[in-house]
Amino acid sequence: MVKWRNRKVKPFGQKDDGGDLVETAFLMQGLLAVHQHYADGTEKEKALASRIDKIWKEVEWDWYCNEQNVIYWHWSPKYAWEMNFPIHGFNECLILYILAAASPTHGVFPEVYHQGWAENGAIVSPHKVEGFSLNLRYQGTKAGPLFWAHYSFLGLNPNGLKDKYADYFQEMKNYTLINRAYCIRNPKGYKGYDNNCWGLTASYSITGYSGHAPNENSDLGVISPTAALSSIVYTPKESMDVMRHLYMMRDQVFGKYGFYDAFSETDGWYPKRYLAIDQGPIAVMIENYRSGFLWKLFMSHPDVCKGLNKLGFK
Repeated sequence: MVKWRNRKVKPFGQKDDGGDLVETAFLMQGLLAVHQHYADGTEKEKALASRIDKIWKEVEWDWYCNEQNVIYWHWSPKYAWEMNFPIHGFNECLILYILAAASPTHGVFPEVYHQGWAENGAIVSPHKVEGFSLNLRYQGTKAGPLFWAHYSFLGLNPNGLKDKYADYFQEMKNYTLINRAYCIRNPKGYKGYDNNCWGLTASYSITGYSGHAPNENSDLGVISPTAALSSIVYTPKESMDVMRHLYMMRDQVFGKYGFYDAFSETDGWYPKRYLAIDQGPIAVMIENYRSGFLWKLFMSHPDVCKGLNKLGFK
């Protein structure tokens, strides 16, 4: 067990032993939704919202630009900027740039988004995969793992969300349908892949954690329930078909806390293990599909609205 009270860092890697601004952004996306839920509540709830507001205003987004028009993922007290990981789109990090622009205390200029994340427009790269159109460039692959369509949009509502680079709901819907179509085509002939059993994303695998994606190099025959289920906001019918199919397999893939992280019918591999970063989006996206609850909270924060306007979103 990690003794968090000693405030010691548990390094992810040798040089990744300090600040991680992407994970901070995911945390803040959730905390800002909590802030909105409690801001007008009881005295205890208001006190919690006030603590969240303090944390929000202390995140130094601008410092992570390292005096350039791009945001860097990591900083280390020992190795400074040696990880050298400038964040360019498109991947799971859109929310980072929106929150960085939204900050009332350490906000970044719009140029950081347009020149850094969008690479002076080079993020736009129209192409087709599995017969579906995409407008964005996906960092060395035609389409990546499905968590790229989830993490930024747990609070950020993609419905009607547009800027000069993409219509984000349509982009993420097609991105999801590509993942499904690849699994149905099943070029590597894995057992169990079909229109009711699809979904490739980062998860456990037989050989350890892996970033499964809809291409033959990244497809290891592992289905991750979070991939299709967290996509329910884009593909409700298709995702529900997967949910029903998985529930019929519940003795192998379902436990006390819901669906397990991953499985492979080809290898007869059914580990009864959970992974919080995969479990969480399932619950959040199902609720967003049902009621839009988390979207409504996050999008109601005045700083978020200002950040989106600042970057030219509609």
